[in-house]
Order: sequence, then structure tokens, then C-alpha cells
Amino acid sequence: MAELFNAAEYLTGARVAAGDGDRIAVRHPRGLLTYSQLTDEVRRVAGGLRAVGVRPEQRVLLVMTDDVELFTAILAAMWIGAVAVPSSTMLTGRELSVLVRDSRATALVGSPEFADNIAAAVAGAPDLTRVVLTGENALGSDGLVDGARSTTWDEMIAEGSPVEIPYRTWDESHALWLYTSGTTGKPKGAMHRHADIRSVAETYGTQVLGIDRDDVCLSVAKLFFAYGIGNSMFFPLAVGASVVLEPSRPNPDLYSRLAAEHSATLFFAVPSFWGPLLAAEVDPARFASVRRGASAGEALPARMFHGVRDRYGFEVLDGIGSTEALHIFISNVPGKVVPGSSGFPVPGYEAQLRRSDGTVIDGAGESGMLYISGDSICTGYWCRTDVNRLVFHGEWMRTGDQYIRGEDGAYTCLGRADDVLKVGGLWVSPSEVEVRLLEHPALAEAVVVGVPDDDGLDKPIAFVVPRPGQAPDADELIAFCRAGLAAFKRPRAVVTVEELPKTATGKIQRFRLREQAALIPTAPPPGVPT
Repeated sequence: MAELFNAAEYLTGARVAAGDGDRIAVRHPRGLLTYSQLTDEVRRVAGGLRAVGVRPEQRVLLVMTDDVELFTAILAAMWIGAVAVPSSTMLTGRELSVLVRDSRATALVGSPEFADNIAAAVAGAPDLTRVVLTGENALGSDGLVDGARSTTWDEMIAEGSPVEIPYRTWDESHALWLYTSGTTGKPKGAMHRHADIRSVAETYGTQVLGIDRDDVCLSVAKLFFAYGIGNSMFFPLAVGASVVLEPSRPNPDLYSRLAAEHSATLFFAVPSFWGPLLAAEVDPARFASVRRGASAGEALPARMFHGVRDRYGFEVLDGIGSTEALHIFISNVPGKVVPGSSGFPVPGYEAQLRRSDGTVIDGAGESGMLYISGDSICTGYWCRTDVNRLVFHGEWMRTGDQYIRGEDGAYTCLGRADDVLKVGGLWVSPSEVEVRLLEHPALAEAVVVGVPDDDGLDKPIAFVVPRPGQAPDADELIAFCRAGLAAFKRPRAVVTVEELPKTATGKIQRFRLREQAALIPTAPPPGVPT
């Protein structure tokens, strides 16, 4: 039987009732919000959303930078029983229009820097009735955009009155949709309940991070990313801690300065940030307050774990999560990190490795498809019956990741099922080759993809980003791989690039690298034996 529960009230008003009203909840570029001020602001924004026509269970699409407006809009939508749909700010207008139509959003709230894309996305969205922009100017000189009324954030707030009492949602009510492409390449809205938010806070947040009310959280991952919204909202607010919001694009200098300025204690990033951070050789004093780091999005190479611990003095807990599970479900734990692995199932989750025939692997040392179960797994994808039947199997979810479990119980990622290569009839994990490449002192980042040769056989191609001032030779890197790996695992070509293509969440866009790799001859370079 469903129980009354509203996640926005759990994260704000409940903290005030618990005596945390005067504690700092949010640190943003223009100031601070205590828990009392945050709760009042959520009530005001909730009144504005209700005034512009948002009703319970309707979707509110959010295309906004990580600032206090996005933060309060997510909470306000949930406060009135609507569904918050934070969207990637890197989508084009055409890509964004797919989300607008698919979600059947009735309102869209955006930041002015995305106005052009928002205007393009609004065209042909029959369910959308209101577009709201932060800043001074609304879209459209006549106040209309393709039939939807346009207004500013301040005008929206002025239209309404604060909603003092949260909507009587159930723990089973939808609170949040997060869009993911996953392995299909087509956007899918993962539908999360109010209860899912409490679940991740009480499992990973409390039992792995050990977050408490004195922590200050700083996350490289943004709020529209499942990883980011847990780091910057669910975990800190659930215990009365504090979060630092930063709308700018992450870079090592900026975020290390933010860590020092706000005395951050928990620092969340992705491998594509940890690598450049180590290459930048930032002053370790900037991270003096950080007691623990976390990483997700891609497997964290052991070199980066050791590099951060040795230089900056804190452990990075690598783990694997997903949009569908809302956050991390397998993670390393403090003091027991197994470098190069994703760690162990988070309390509250179960993991299985299955063979291609569906049988469960009981012992260690055999790779298989990773399945997980846990209370935070989404109820499914919005209007995606065929995909739902492939991914969700009763209480279990097929992650799409190939894993192997060690004798110590730690799970190690071999890559996405579609990324694992078969070279000369033998399986090759791209992550294994990437780890070897990253052991080379001249490299900051490395990604390996496979492309078919003239005979249709997979050939590994490596894309590498050198450390500043370094220019490693391709032949040298291939020989380096041969010296540390079986010969058949070596890259057949190495391409040096200034940066790797990544999503807004920091994941490598391997499909773009495959497109580039397809144009590269795969015959071994002169002088390199086959």
C-alpha cells in the first residue's frame, strides 16, 4: 500500500522541522541559502509554476545551468506533485524538441543562454503551454512562441502565491524523469518515484559516502545528470549538509579554487576530470579540506586513484551507477578500495553476472552481463514497451555492462557489451588496453575502440591525449602496450588528439571515435611486428 511521501518536503521543509533551518543549504554564485530560505524559495517557485498552469503529474522540462533557479525549480515541481525533467544543456534545438514532445511537457523553464535552442524546440510541441526564461527577456516579441505563452522567471513568480503545503504525493508517485540514450541511441525517459530519492540517500549517501550534516559537497557532474543530482541535492539535503553550485563548465583550476573557497569535504568527479586534474598539477593545498572523493560515469583507472591519493591526500571511491538506478549501486568503500575495480554492491542492492544463455555465474573469474536489483530502480522508460521488456526482468535490470568478479568479491568493468572486441577470435576488453596506455607517463587520457578491417575483423584503435609538453610517438605507445599485454591486445594504430569527445556528463562518445577510426588504416605501422 502506497504511503504519503513528498521528496521535496523531505529534502527541505523536513530539515527545517528537524532544527536545521539556520544551517547553510546552498552556496551559489550570488550568495547563500539557509534551509529556511531554501524552503521558502521552493514554496515561491512552486506557486509560480502552479500559476502558469502546471498541475500534478504534468511534466516540467528544465533546460538550465546549475544555479539556484534550477535547484529550486526541480524541488518546486516535485513540491506541487508535478514531474521535474532536467535536460542536458548540450542538446541542440532539434534534439531538445524530441524531449519536449516525448515527455509531453506542459511547461519549459530555461536559462537565457539556451534561448535559441529552446525556441527551436518549442516548435511543433502541442502539449506545451508556457515557456519561462530566467533573466530579463522572455522569448518572442509578442509573448508567444509557436502558441506557447512566454514569460520571465520573475513574472512567473509574481503571478503566484507561495504554496505552503506540499502536494499529497505517494512514495510511488513520479517525481523525476531523466532522459538517457543508453545503448539504443534514442532518448528514453527513466521514470523515478519520490521513494527512489530517499532510497539513494539512505543507501549510497549514508552507507558508502558516510555523509553528515557538516559536509560540503562539490560536484563536477551537473544536476541534470543522475550522478550529479544525487551529489548536489539528494545526499546533502537529506542530512542537512551544504552544496556548492557552479554554472560554469568544469575545469581543474576553477573547481580546485571552489574546493578551497568553500572548504569542500566531498568532491565528486568523473575520470575525464580526474585525469586532467592530475596533468594540471594543481596546488594540493586547494584540496586540504576534502576528506573523500567519488567517481562514476566511466571506470576509474588505477593510476588516477593512486595519483589523487598520493598528491591530494584523499581516496576516490569509484563506482558504477546508471540513470535507471538514479545513482551508484556498486562502489568501492572507504579504506577498502580495490584500484581499477568498481568495488562491491552498495547496501540495499544485489548484483548478478549472467552468461549469454541467462544462467547465473556463481564463482569468481568468469565474465558476464551485469544485472542489478534495488529499490531505486526506475519504474521503466516512458512509452518504450519494447525496450522495457529487454532491460527490466522482474526485480532485475540488465545494465548492458560486461563485468567480472574477483576472488575478493570486487566487480571489475570490462566495458559496455557493445564495446568488448573480438580480435583474432579472442576477446579484448578496451578498458584493459586503456589502463595499460595510461601507465605511460606521457599520457593524460586514452580510449580504445574497435573498427572492422577489410575482412570484417575487429581491430583496436587508440585515441590518446598527451600530458602538457609531451608528444609520445605512436610506435612507442604500441610497443609499450606489447610490453605489458598479450600481443593481440595492442592497438593497431594510435591517434593523438587535443581532447576526447564527451557528453555533458563526462562520458566518452565512443561512437564518434569509431567514426574517426573507420577512416584510419589498420595495418601495423612500419617497424612494428604483427
